[in-house]
Amino acid sequence: MDALKNTPQKLLQYMDERKSDELLALFANDVDWDIPGNTKEIPWLGPRKSKDEIKDFYNLLWLNTEPLEAGIHKIMSDENHAVIIGEFKTLMTATGKVVESFFCIHITVENGLISRYRLFENSFAVAKAMAMKPV
Repeated sequence: MDALKNTPQKLLQYMDERKSDELLALFANDVDWDIPGNTKEIPWLGPRKSKDEIKDFYNLLWLNTEPLEAGIHKIMSDENHAVIIGEFKTLMTATGKVVESFFCIHITVENGLISRYRLFENSFAVAKAMAMKPV
């Protein structure tokens, strides 16, 4: 249970600090990962299974975005599940557009490692901010 309580905070900390090695160490070797959305417009979205694919996610995300603001409203945990609820404001570096969205991250922790990861956000707003032409 202690690993579950610390994992969401470590996940957020390492994301904020852009520490990919530390982030990857939080995940199991085989991960059920998905961030639903338009994968043609936003290449970092979609399903992933391995640490290499997760590393690719963070590389693409950090190459294409610059965080402007983020706020965490609530972190809840029960058994081996944790949910992080918040909002973000991010600059899309390719377009210069800013996107604001709520988000909800649902993780499952097994044997001290994240085995399942889901991020829900306003993916339409993200796609619109990434689009070179008006959507």
